[in-house]
Amino acid sequence: MSLSQRRTQLLGRLRHRKTRERERLVLVEGIRSVTEALKAGAEPVFAVVSPRLETLGWGAGLLSTLQRLVEDVERLGDAELDSLADTERPQGVLLVCRQRTWDVTGLDAEGRYLVLDAVQDPGNVGTLVRAATAFDVDGVIALDGTADPWGPKAVRSSAGMAFRVPVGLAGADDAIELLRASGVPLLVADATGADVADVLAPGSWALAVGNEGVGTREALRLAASRFVRIPMPGPAESLNAGVAGAILLYALTREDRRAP
Repeated sequence: MSLSQRRTQLLGRLRHRKTRERERLVLVEGIRSVTEALKAGAEPVFAVVSPRLETLGWGAGLLSTLQRLVEDVERLGDAELDSLADTERPQGVLLVCRQRTWDVTGLDAEGRYLVLDAVQDPGNVGTLVRAATAFDVDGVIALDGTADPWGPKAVRSSAGMAFRVPVGLAGADDAIELLRASGVPLLVADATGADVADVLAPGSWALAVGNEGVGTREALRLAASRFVRIPMPGPAESLNAGVAGAILLYALTREDRRAP
């Protein structure tokens, strides 16, 4: 069987941010990411599978799930699906689903948030979204200059967790004003800050993790309630944004200080 020209072109367009934003669709690839997206209640549009899926661990189970939950499942040969995939080693499954949107204007005064400030590597963005889910953060705010959290690589790096945590977009000035208006303290990751292990985090907070090369922008630094850092006794000068953000979230949520 072959895929229609319309759907073939759509899959190609979904690699581009402007198309995703216009069509509000997300391309999810791989057994783990597709499985997690479906578990999280993602709204599927259609799926594409090839024989390879059933030869891989958990693949047969995922196929059964797709046939149960997705009304439109198309079958292709391995070579044809490979030509449509965004990965180097496709696992025989592609899922197109509706993009979830979160209105960041509705911040909770008791909430905990992760702010991504011009984090440009999609892998780091996905890792941070996954960490936000793992540490029960209430939402992820991706500021201007940040890689699209709904891009194929970011969604794969999040292992499909982008469907489990609210993810929203905002300009830096708007985000700062929203945090200020809601009374949520802003914690900024910075090498000059206090050891995060010694910081008694308030019940609500927003942690800003900056660009891999230059850190956080000046506007966030000026709005910060506190700077936090990860002490590193070894010779490494820094950690990548994904690793650093995950460690900081662990430290800040180690003791949940929110009211029950």
